[in-house]
Amino acid sequence: MDPSHPVPWFPAWGVKFSGPVENVFSIVSIINEWRPSNRWLMTSYEAIASERHLWSAWYSLRRKEEDEEMIAKTPDAEFLRIIAGTHQINKAFERAGLTVGDENAWIISLPDWQIGDGFGDFEIPRSSYNDSNADAIRLIEHIGATLIPRRPFPTKSGLNRIGAEYSIDLKPAMMESAFLSHAALSDLR
Repeated sequence: MDPSHPVPWFPAWGVKFSGPVENVFSIVSIINEWRPSNRWLMTSYEAIASERHLWSAWYSLRRKEEDEEMIAKTPDAEFLRIIAGTHQINKAFERAGLTVGDENAWIISLPDWQIGDGFGDFEIPRSSYNDSNADAIRLIEHIGATLIPRRPFPTKSGLNRIGAEYSIDLKPAMMESAFLSHAALSDLR
């Protein structure tokens, strides 16, 4: 991990498939069969912008779980809904889930740590990525993919994929903020 990075790596692993996805159900079925719990999921590669994007969506998920205010019935679907910036579960899978033609994806583990009640009551453990690495590698092997040695980064095509369309060209520094703002829209009806 880059010591100058403001947050630890989120437990997310970029994967490359052997070819474009032809059957989403077959890949998702393998993930669902071999994942340790419903706190593991797969997302579109472009839907994830950064470590801060992942940790912000995760924090929102944990707050909703603790307050019993989730819209989805499971944490994996709720996280996908937040990333997609929508109130609708089906739309979340369309925007941020795996689709036919995808060549890359993210395998994600959602920690279930307690976050505390006050501001600053929680510190992200630096070992979060490494603690889940063995399970992630097993999932990658089961789907016949390879690990991409790169962390998430924001792109214009990613913003379009999650339904955040901008009529102006955003500077790279503004793209991450656009992803974060879009995730905040997940609670608007």
